[in-house]
Amino acid sequence: MNTFYLALPIFFVIAFVFSMLGMGGSQLYIPILYWMGMDFKTEAIPLGMLLNLVNSSSAAITYGRKKLIVWRVAIPFAGAMILFAPLGVWLNVQLPVKPLLIFFALFTAIAALLMLSGWKPTQGEMSPRGRLVLGLTAGSGLGTIAGLIGRGGGSFVVPLLYIAGLEAKMAAATSALVVTASGLSSFISHLSTAAQPQWGVWISTVVAVLLGSQLGSRLMAGRMKSQAVKLVFGWVLLGVAALIIIKDVILK
Repeated sequence: MNTFYLALPIFFVIAFVFSMLGMGGSQLYIPILYWMGMDFKTEAIPLGMLLNLVNSSSAAITYGRKKLIVWRVAIPFAGAMILFAPLGVWLNVQLPVKPLLIFFALFTAIAALLMLSGWKPTQGEMSPRGRLVLGLTAGSGLGTIAGLIGRGGGSFVVPLLYIAGLEAKMAAATSALVVTASGLSSFISHLSTAAQPQWGVWISTVVAVLLGSQLGSRLMAGRMKSQAVKLVFGWVLLGVAALIIIKDVILK
């Protein structure tokens, strides 16, 4: 089990980068844990979802203190995602998943390219009603899709909020809270399948992710400008889109 401690610096870097994006990073934690020898269902997924939750919640606390979270979007968005995820699970047996994965991979790639190109969505202060409607409609739709394809949906929250008109830093900060809510729901749902935790591995990886998340979120909130944030968004989201195509479409 000592080999798992080699993952600590890797998880620190993942948390550092993904906390700046308002994402949890479970799409990387889980396969790395599996590749290092953990059982996929009873060990890698529960620990990966815990690390996802630690990363996003830690970042959300930082962004909340810095007043970067758009609460009128985040709260209904998070609530709707949690409520509509069971609908997606039910639809999972009735709809083909691969076309949806391809669609969302392309959506993520297009959003990434728009950010890298310097394109800006229509700006302007959204009304309180508009923020509520955005949170409810986007959250219900994305919650359904998240349940359908079996993932938290964090990869899609930031580009959706950005395209809807939120400034890049606020889109990331708001996403961190949304991902925390959906991540908590996913972690609880996987606790029933978890094997007896290997406490040394769990505690050390949680500490590495917590440190990376705090450093990354504080850097983004305090020093990074929106243009730099968009560049990080763009390149990481391109990588996420490629990962979806390779892992979930080509190799599955």
